[in-house]
Amino acid sequence: MPDIGGSSLFVLEFGDILHYYTPYTLTLFVLALIFTGLAILSRPEGQVDIAFGGDAYYAKETAVAEMRFRRFMTIACGLATMGAMGSGDIFNFTLFASLVGITNVGIVAAVKSRHVLDAAYEYGIVAMVATLPLFGGAALILATTGTLSIPALAAGASAVPPVGKALLALGVIGEGMAPFYAAKAEMFRAPGAPYVIMCSLSSLLIFLRVVEIAITI
Repeated sequence: MPDIGGSSLFVLEFGDILHYYTPYTLTLFVLALIFTGLAILSRPEGQVDIAFGGDAYYAKETAVAEMRFRRFMTIACGLATMGAMGSGDIFNFTLFASLVGITNVGIVAAVKSRHVLDAAYEYGIVAMVATLPLFGGAALILATTGTLSIPALAAGASAVPPVGKALLALGVIGEGMAPFYAAKAEMFRAPGAPYVIMCSLSSLLIFLRVVEIAITI
């Protein structure tokens, strides 16, 4: 089986739970770690809207409680993303991916704006529906191979059904919602960078990880 991640640099075992890092996953982990640190240390943006056809502008005021909640959700999203990067078990990976989806919606849903809340509601529905193929793919892989350990599956003891991989990737796309962002500007119009940027970064990282898993197993 191809292994695009490279050789394991570090293995951490918690009983049956296995975490490991290759050069590929370690790079993704470090990216999530750096951006989470930036989200903790940086001050949120002060968003300004320019009035069309005039010189007026409107400065948006954001409550401290709202920004505090969004910072918390951003940190939780970063931790879930880092967990997904090092997970050596497909079930744990699906749990981390689901948590990324929940926190992504939470980052946006805290914004007290009608059009942003509408977008957060729609993405919440997408994330909820995406849990079906996500966990369905993991269940199918377990049923056909008898294990969810990524190293064991990569060793080629049992053939992983392609439909299981496809369902896993589809679920991650739904949780990360990465392709849908481009069509919904409301998500980007939510004030409070760098918190919103964490939604895009976490989506990209878990997508890159599921591609590595699908190719490796």
